[in-house]
Amino acid sequence: MVDPPGRAAKGHLLTDADSSALTQLATQLQHLAIERGVTIGTAESCTGGLVGHSITAIPGASAYYLGGVVSYSDAVKHELVGVPRDTLQRHGAVSAQVAVAMAEGIRQRVGCDLSVAVTGVAGPDGGTEAKPVGLTYVATARAAGHEVRRHVWSGDRVANKEHSAMAALQMLIHALESEAQP
Repeated sequence: MVDPPGRAAKGHLLTDADSSALTQLATQLQHLAIERGVTIGTAESCTGGLVGHSITAIPGASAYYLGGVVSYSDAVKHELVGVPRDTLQRHGAVSAQVAVAMAEGIRQRVGCDLSVAVTGVAGPDGGTEAKPVGLTYVATARAAGHEVRRHVWSGDRVANKEHSAMAALQMLIHALESEAQP
């Protein structure tokens, strides 16, 4: 297999620049979460665990990161994360409603203060006119409520996963920065 231009060497998921960006975001997230005494959980689909990996790549993550679930199938989204079947059937796995349900479900299941969920179409296949490749929803949830954002990335599968993971970390950081200092 030949790596696409601009991609990391074979066997590596991230380019040096993308790895550095994820590391910087995860480091910033860790600092804020520990400073504020906030615990975090993750529910991921299209990112395949990249958000959790980025968080746990930073030493000391166990001080605030409780865990996560890679819920690639609808069955796992329902059984392990708690997404209602009717939400999956009515809106589809790649939807704002499912992203919110994933974030709320993982927050309750792992008992964290703040959670993030990511669901999308990484590509290169699986897209439709209504839900194209690159469409991703990222949601955060906490006791006070939730926030969800829609993105449409234009990269290949790896780039779409990286952008989605960065968006998830940025949303967690934003949620922490918007909270009052302890």
